[in-house]
Amino acid sequence: MHLIDTHVHIWDLENLRYTWLEGNTTLLNRTYRIEELAEPRVEAGVTGGVLVQAANTFEDTDLMLETAAQTDWIEGVVGWVPLLDPRQTEQALERYLQHPYFKGVRHLIHDEPDPQWLLQPTVLESLQLLADRNVPYDVVGVLPEHIETALQVAEKIPSLRMVFDHLNQPPIATGETYGRWGELMQEAAQHDGFYAKISGLGTTSGKLYDWTADDLEPYVAFAIEHFGTERCFCGGDWPVSLLAESYVHTWQAYQQLLQSLLDEAAQAQVFHLNARQFYRL
Repeated sequence: MHLIDTHVHIWDLENLRYTWLEGNTTLLNRTYRIEELAEPRVEAGVTGGVLVQAANTFEDTDLMLETAAQTDWIEGVVGWVPLLDPRQTEQALERYLQHPYFKGVRHLIHDEPDPQWLLQPTVLESLQLLADRNVPYDVVGVLPEHIETALQVAEKIPSLRMVFDHLNQPPIATGETYGRWGELMQEAAQHDGFYAKISGLGTTSGKLYDWTADDLEPYVAFAIEHFGTERCFCGGDWPVSLLAESYVHTWQAYQQLLQSLLDEAAQAQVFHLNARQFYRL
């Protein structure tokens, strides 16, 4: 079966700036290039991938587009545009949409002090430009307030397709089922334009190198129950996922989990068909 990893990062600390990595003392504080995934990807059975932005800069997006063009298994890029400036956003979209690998947009909203960052008038105007061009938006939230904000965005721009990266950080570490996170995700699932990305859950588990598929099962099953098998897809979140386990372990856990929950047709949707539809791969 085809497996598309919809959440792969690369970064180049020698030449580009990543503010969230400044002062970071973990294994993430070094350059990561796509070549490092050559063997783990094959071992994990991953057949396609999408690079996702790691900095709110054009330079990061350009690096990913260059890498995608040179890497046979990378099929798309979720880049960045300056959403605070609609005019610059329009110009950036005009340029990037000429590139065959540009498939979506993300901004590191979880690093913004205000969880309602997306509701600024200029940002909403830029998000409308995305919707007008059928460019989807990745929501990288870590708080219930980020889901609330996304719900308000959906009310204002119903044609904008959005996906919750990492399921917007469910309460796996506390074992809560399902609290405010569940209420809001269930509400979001009522909107056809919202999708759920099953990714980054190992680092969310709180167990780091001791987590298993069983730890994730209640939250993945919840997402599938409410969003349906037609609006969920998977991502490995490499190299951030290395803080919790290897790339191969992550994908083996996802495969074990989804094989226990879904029949083969539904697995095909979640493992590759939905990703192709959402990102137009």
